[in-house]
Amino acid sequence: MFIKSNTKLFVSLSLLLPLISACSLLKLNQQQDTKRVSQVLQKPGVQLWADNCSRCHTMRSPDSYSDAQWDVAILHMRIRANLTADDAKEIVEYLKLAN
Repeated sequence: MFIKSNTKLFVSLSLLLPLISACSLLKLNQQQDTKRVSQVLQKPGVQLWADNCSRCHTMRSPDSYSDAQWDVAILHMRIRANLTADDAKEIVEYLKLAN
């Protein structure tokens, strides 16, 4: 019972996290925001980020780090989390686009 409720919570959070991170993009004017949020949510990296990184980490906003810092973090986590090169590339592209 406890495991099922934790699983439901994890699934709910993993579905909400990409939307929450996309909301942080609302720094531009409304027209640019709409286009950029749409681009970010269409990237496969957003789901990979939510699925992989949330296993061990509290999710940070993509603008928590610069592009260069995300490059280093994803390189490190590619090794630690056994991410494929393609998955790591998609995640870092998403983080940079959302940054």
